[in-house]
Parts: sequence; C-alpha cells; structure tokens
Amino acid sequence: MAATIKSLDFKKFFPMLGERQAKFEAGASRMPAGSDQSRVIARALHPNRQYLKVAEVTERGEDCKSFTLVPDPDRGTTALAWFGAGKYLTVFETIEGMKVTRAYSISSSPKESLEGKYVLTIKLVEGGLMSRYILDNWTVGTAVEVSAPSGNFEYQPLRDAHKVVCIAGGSGITPFLSMAAAIADGDEDFEMTLLYGSRNYDVILFRKELEALQKKCDKIHVVHVLSEKTTGRLRKGTEKGLITAELIQKYAPADEPYSVFLCGPQQMYAFVDKELEKLDLPRKYIRHEMFGEFHNPASQPDYPSEVPETVQITVTIRDETYTVTGSTGDSVMQTLEKNGIAVPARCRSGECGFCHSHLLAGKVYVPADLEYRRMADHKFGCIHPCCSFPLTNLVLNVPAAK
Repeated sequence: MAATIKSLDFKKFFPMLGERQAKFEAGASRMPAGSDQSRVIARALHPNRQYLKVAEVTERGEDCKSFTLVPDPDRGTTALAWFGAGKYLTVFETIEGMKVTRAYSISSSPKESLEGKYVLTIKLVEGGLMSRYILDNWTVGTAVEVSAPSGNFEYQPLRDAHKVVCIAGGSGITPFLSMAAAIADGDEDFEMTLLYGSRNYDVILFRKELEALQKKCDKIHVVHVLSEKTTGRLRKGTEKGLITAELIQKYAPADEPYSVFLCGPQQMYAFVDKELEKLDLPRKYIRHEMFGEFHNPASQPDYPSEVPETVQITVTIRDETYTVTGSTGDSVMQTLEKNGIAVPARCRSGECGFCHSHLLAGKVYVPADLEYRRMADHKFGCIHPCCSFPLTNLVLNVPAAK
C-alpha cells in the first residue's frame, strides 16, 4: 500500500479539488428542505457568505470608526451566524476592479449576534488599501459582504488556564472587548487581566466601555499602559512605559498557571514575545491573534540575499492559466489580486489554510511567525499564497475563489 501511495502523482489531484467541491455544493443544493437538520444548523453557523448592511457608524477618534452591521434580507441574509468571542469576519470588497479581502476582529459580544448585529471597529493602517476604502466609503445603508465568523483566537477551557493575561495594542483591543463582554454576559468563564497599550490616555479606544465592563463584572481587570512620557501623578488603573516581563509578572497570578493572549501590531508582538521568553511559560499558554497582512519581508533577519526585484508567476485556477509579473516585496496573493485574479482568502496570515495551494516550480520565503504549514505541506510542495513571498519565478495551482 505504501508503495502505491508513493507512486501517485499528487500534481494531478490538486486541479480536481475545485471541481469536487462544486459537485458537493450542487448536490447539497438539491437536498429537500428540512431533510437533514444537521446540514441546516451547519449552514446557519457557517454560511459561505453573509449579506449585511451598515446600520450605524460611530467615530472613534482619529481615523477610526465602529460599524454596526445588520442582516440585509433583500439580499438573502435574515439572521447572523453566532460566534465565539475572539473570532473575526472576512470582508469582501471590489476596489478599482480588484477583488480584495481583509479580516477584522468582531468587537461586539456573541450575545449581540443573536440580537442581529455585529460591530467591526476599523482603524486606518498606513498604506492600507481596505481600511482606507472602508473609512472613506462605508456609511449608513452601505451593502457589505462578509464571511462566517472564523479564527482560533478564543478561550478554550481544555487548553487555556482559568486566569488569562490579555495584552492589547491599539486596535488590537477589539477581540478582547468582545471577550470581556462575553464574560460579563456569562457566555465565557475565565478571569481576564487586560494590559492595554496606548500612546496616551486621550487615545484609548473603548475606554468608557472597558470601565463599564470592569464595574459590571469582578472577573475583568483593566490596566492601561501609556507609552508617551508623562509628568505628574498617573490616573488610577494606569502604568507608564511598555508591556515588559516585569509588568506582566506584577499583574499575573503568582501561585497558579495563567495564559497570555496577545493582539496588536507586529511591532508589539516582536517586543512582547521577547519579554515572554523571560517568564519561561509553557508554550501552550501563549496565544497570538493573527498578524494580518505581512509587509516588507526583506526586513526579516533570515530573508535571503540577492533576490530579484520582480518575478513571473504562472497560476492555474481550474481550467484557466495566467502569467503575471509582480514584486518580490508582495506576497503571491497580493500580486495575483493586483492583476485582477481572485484568490480564496480569509485570514491572510497563513493560519486558516483557506488559500492552500500547490507550488509546482520555484521558491518562496515564508516569515517564521507565519509558518503554519504541516509537514505534509512541505513534503508535497504546498504553500499559503497570503504569506508566501516569491524568490524566483513561480508556477502553481490555486483553488478557485468562492
């Protein structure tokens, strides 16, 4: 049997995946209504698309807004998929003819999804195509298309300690706001100590909401960590400087296990991860939310030298083959999208595997923090285009976007 498996040419199977999935979906659509209750439940929890509209826009300071999204029955969505606190939605947009996706953490509580609303809080990312588009174009009534709630950044009682130190930076507060609300609602059962890094007191996102949740539930403890130099006496519940190992130890339990959850910009991860090494915590107790889209791979210490500025990428999607030219500073996915080629995408961080593709020829660079591939992926030449950067000309098979 082993010899038979080794003799198979796996390259022949990858182009068949899209056709197989299409047949599955066609067969499912012919199922009589109510004939399979488990299928009905699965579709309610994991719809391929949710068609929503903006019901409210709330300003959150400079270049940051919260958008309340509700079902759009006219386009086929009558109820929202429930989610566990910490999950994200992938937003689908077409910008200047280019299909673009980005993942944003849900900042509202799971309870609110049952009441018919999600809240996405979006802050401008420097050079960010999607964030700029949303902030400039989404208004009350705007039609929005999103995925089902996705991601693994949620409290898991079998894995995580009962006490959790949550470390947030800037707009990385959004999943923790959802978690805190879920704890206060009784939907989650763990104790949260939140160390929230901001420049100064005036720019803290959701400051009043966090204060209200802390007063409502004694399982929630919020500490604001301000990086700008300040004079005078600090307000109650604040620290100054950066989130160091010493500061984490100050607020973490001294005599029992605790987990650490992190969500924020890449620079925060790079700093805090080094601080966490000093605490010698078991690896399972350190959880990261996804990076989001990765930029500037050449800044990484293990990036190869003498990489060309541009390369050719030949991609086959089902029965169509395209050859495009792109920058080695862009991921494979970015290059394809910039050339009008739709690629299946969700997290854009290598974690979800939604863009899982087969590399037939060429070499790519994957940042170490985004290397989520299995051993079999390395063996059979599979990559995640969202976090793979071309080092040479490439030839690959990519599944069709849904």
